[in-house]
Amino acid sequence: MIMHPEPEKVAIIGGGEGATLREVLHHKTVNKAMMVDIDEKVVECAEKYLPTFHNGCFSDKRTVLTFGDGRKFIEDSDEEFDAVIMDITCPLEEGPAYKLFTKEFYALVKQKLTPHGVLSIQASTTSPVALQTYTVLSKTLQAVFPNVFPYAAYVPSFALLWGFCLATNDLDPAQISPEKIDRRISERVNSELRFYDGITHQALFNLPKYLRKALKEQTHVNLDKNPLMEQYPGLADKD
Repeated sequence: MIMHPEPEKVAIIGGGEGATLREVLHHKTVNKAMMVDIDEKVVECAEKYLPTFHNGCFSDKRTVLTFGDGRKFIEDSDEEFDAVIMDITCPLEEGPAYKLFTKEFYALVKQKLTPHGVLSIQASTTSPVALQTYTVLSKTLQAVFPNVFPYAAYVPSFALLWGFCLATNDLDPAQISPEKIDRRISERVNSELRFYDGITHQALFNLPKYLRKALKEQTHVNLDKNPLMEQYPGLADKD
């Protein structure tokens, strides 16, 4: 959001508990935030039991909340977005999300972005012993977008470093100075940020050596016809 010169229209795929929507709406430039989640019950439960997660954002006048398949939402939408944020589960076997991680889907998203538009995805763990999903998704984005930037952040509830990827047509996080980041936060964001500022921005995209090596060596592109699917331990043995 801060990388974009002036994000006004945002799409969130997933994000049922409302925290991503909450943070998007903290940006004063945003006049429309469209969120689609596959499970209406998740949002109902979040509204009732997780008030600090959504902080009332579902009833914000800028929110357009719908329920259904995220891919169909992108396919059918006649909107263009300054940012598309993928806040969904990993491409799990027997799960609903695996077709939201393919080259074909990313190409659909690219068509819906404004010229300075940004796509951000969660891309699974960056654990040294489980890098397949992270590296494949980065490689897949590179098959669609001219600029792809893997990054990582520690997620307390996961107790490990988690992977993300940023994809754009013309923006580069390295070209935005820490001072400019801090200025944009001060001008645009109407809440105090506990994690992100100009210095943090620089750190996010400086990945450990083992990650850089694995990303460089990956050659596989994830396609609809042969989609990547992670397995829960023991799932393959289920009757």
